[in-house]
Amino acid sequence: MPNKCPHINKLAVIEVAMNTRVLTLLLGIALFGCKDNNMGNSNFKAERVSKSASFIVNADIDKVFSLFGAFEERKWAPHWEPILIYPDQEVIEEGTTFKVSAHGHGPESEYLWVVSKFDSQDHLIQYLVSTLNRFWTITVHCERGQYESKTKATVSYSYTGLNEKGNELNRTSIDKMYKKDLSDWADAINSYLDSQ
Repeated sequence: MPNKCPHINKLAVIEVAMNTRVLTLLLGIALFGCKDNNMGNSNFKAERVSKSASFIVNADIDKVFSLFGAFEERKWAPHWEPILIYPDQEVIEEGTTFKVSAHGHGPESEYLWVVSKFDSQDHLIQYLVSTLNRFWTITVHCERGQYESKTKATVSYSYTGLNEKGNELNRTSIDKMYKKDLSDWADAINSYLDSQ
């Protein structure tokens, strides 16, 4: 039986191709980083460091969850400037890809970000971030708070080194990120919401 909507099949093929390209790009970055940084050395041992923290945001869950999307984050995070790669509009969905420049504030010049999980029903988003030295996931899960006007946000980082430099950067990064157990995130988001 002929397909009455051939463009649907074409869209599915394009989506699979884009996801494959994103994964290929990430794999290429990882392998390039490994090759240039002697990860093939049998003495190297990749380390993984993870941490999680929860905080309360003073707004309804749907309003809060959207603020963890890469482009909405501009509203509460100063100097956050994602540069869209895919798709051609600023939407958050699995496969959305963008880069962020370190602007001289970090030991690496650029970070490649991909939305690896997105479930608006469960209020969960996960990003896969990579450089030549390391990669990590950032998972945000929002839950309704004790009161309808509050939301509990849990943010988890899990870093993996691709070489010794990556291992060291990860240890420093996770300590810096969780120095205040993300109370700085809660303050920034609540301050933005109070100003609306």
